Amino acid sequence: MAEETNNSVVKKGDNVSVFYKGTLEDGTVFDSNEGKEPLKFEVGSGHVIKGFDKAVIGMKIGETKSVSIAPEDAYGQPRKDLIAKVQKKQFNGQEVKVGMAANSSQGHRGLITEVAGEDVTIDFNFPLAGKTLNFEIKVAGVNQ
Repeated sequence: MAEETNNSVVKKGDNVSVFYKGTLEDGTVFDSNEGKEPLKFEVGSGHVIKGFDKAVIGMKIGETKSVSIAPEDAYGQPRKDLIAKVQKKQFNGQEVKVGMAANSSQGHRGLITEVAGEDVTIDFNFPLAGKTLNFEIKVAGVNQ
């Protein structure tokens, strides 16, 4: 591996370690590793969302950058085929309310978005699908 220097510029194929804080457009923090271990990944390997991968390219060790990532470069747009309507009776008498988590028979996790009479709507889309994500990224190391 290449030796780490303070002027190493991140490129595809590099192993990097970064600190980040992710916020939604309203400022809500959805994820952060501040005060924890840095996130380590190979740039371009697909282990992080596409927009995050692109954002670190060209950065240097110690550099901080703020980026806004559109849904297409993050978790994509919500898909209608991941929204299901089921009968309330499938919950075996358990209380069913909007905002509750629910699991599919295949073990996928979803969120109850509507309860109308005996119909329950569950959204199995990833919670950040359709959202623009803002990140503050600091490169801690390159080729570690």
